[in-house]
Amino acid sequence: MTKAAEIYERYQGPEFRRLLAAARRSLERNGGEIEGSIGLTNPTTAERNAVIGITGTYRSADVRRITIPLAVLEESVRNVAGMSLREVLERIGPELRFRADERTTLEQARESILAEGESSPLHTEHPWYRQWLAGLASDGTITGLINKEDTHLLSQAVRVLEFLYSRPSGSPPVMLPSLADATTGDTKALNPGRGSLPTLVLRALAMARGMPLESGAEARRELWDAFDVIVDDLASRALVLNLPATGQGLGQWLTDAARYGTPFHITLHQLITLPITVNLPTVYVCENPAVLRRAAGELGTSSPPLICAEGRPSTAFHRLARLIVDNGGLLRYHGDFDWPGIAMTNALRTRYGAAPWRMSRADYLNGVRADTDHVPLSGKPQGTSWDPKLAETMARERVAVYEEAVADTLLNEWATATYRSTRESG
Repeated sequence: MTKAAEIYERYQGPEFRRLLAAARRSLERNGGEIEGSIGLTNPTTAERNAVIGITGTYRSADVRRITIPLAVLEESVRNVAGMSLREVLERIGPELRFRADERTTLEQARESILAEGESSPLHTEHPWYRQWLAGLASDGTITGLINKEDTHLLSQAVRVLEFLYSRPSGSPPVMLPSLADATTGDTKALNPGRGSLPTLVLRALAMARGMPLESGAEARRELWDAFDVIVDDLASRALVLNLPATGQGLGQWLTDAARYGTPFHITLHQLITLPITVNLPTVYVCENPAVLRRAAGELGTSSPPLICAEGRPSTAFHRLARLIVDNGGLLRYHGDFDWPGIAMTNALRTRYGAAPWRMSRADYLNGVRADTDHVPLSGKPQGTSWDPKLAETMARERVAVYEEAVADTLLNEWATATYRSTRESG
C-alpha cells in the first residue's frame, strides 16, 4: 500500500471524520491559518481515544465535549503523514474553499455585472432602471445568477429593455418570439417557464409602470402588452355583444354580428392586425359570460353594447376598452359582489374611468335578499369609494352575491333603457 493510500485509510476512519470536518471548517473560515481550537460534542469512544492519542492527555469516558488546539492536530498529522493538515485534507478531498477569497471573487463579479448594467443608457435616463438594478443587487438575485453561472441573463435582460425603449414612437407591436430572437438569438428565451430571464425583464417593466409584478399568465401577458409586446395574440380574446365598429375586416364583422344580436369573440390578433374604431357613447361591461348570453338570448339586437370581462380582463379586453374610452366612450361596469369583484371594479375605474352600474349598497342588499344560495365572502376586503357604505355592508353581511343571481335586474333595466331610447329617438 502506498503512503498516500495509508494516509487516506487512516484518516478516513470514523474516529477522525468529525474531527477533520471541524478542522476543514476552521481552515476555510480563517484562510488556511492554523489557529484556535476545534471540538467534538458527545464524542464516541473511538473519537475520544483518537484525541487522547493525538494530545497525550487522558479524557474520561463521561466527558461531553473535548477540544484540541488546531496546532496540536497539525503537529500530529505532520508526524504521522509527513505533510501538513491542509495537504491531508485536500488529499482526502475536496480542495479547501477559503471564504474570504470566495467573498472577494463574488464581490468582484457583482461589481462587474453592476458596472455592465450601469453602462446602459437606460441607467442615466430612467430612475426605474436604477431602482431595478439596485433591487437585484440587494435581494440576492445577482448573487444567485453568479452562483448558477447565469450572469449572461442579466446582460440579455438589459438588451431586451434597451430594445423596447429604443423603438420609435408608433412602431407596430412586436411578437414575443421576435423580441427574444432580436435580443438573445433564441426565439423561446422569453417564454414563460424558461428560467430567470422573463422574470428579470418583467420585474423591470413592472417597476417602470410603478406597480408590483403580479403572478399569473394573464397578468404577465397584460404587462408585456403595455409595452407593445404580444405574447399570444390568438389565446387572448374578448367577448362582445352589439358592438358595431368601423374598419375593414373586424369592424365589418362586428357590425354584422350586432345587426343579428350575435355574440362575437374578438382576438387580440384581430385587434392588432385589423384596427377598428368604436363610436359609442356608452358601453356596458359585465363580469360573467352567462349574463351576456342571456342578454343575447332575451334581448337580441335590443341589448345595449356589451363587453364581458369573463372573470378576469384579458389583454384583448384591455386593448378594446382603451380604444373605446380614448374615442370618448364611457364604460359602465357591473360585476360580482365579492371582494375580487370589487377589486376589479376599482381597477377599471382607475384605469378607464369606468362607472360602477348597479353596484350600490341597495343593489347588494337586494341581491342578498333575492339569492337563497348564500356563499360566504372570502379574500381581502376592498374599498368602495363610489359608495363607501357598500364595503361596510358587505363586511357586515359576509355574503357574496354573484352576477348571475341579479341578472334579471340587469336585463330588465337594459330592456327598459333600450325601449326608452327607442321612443326618444322616434
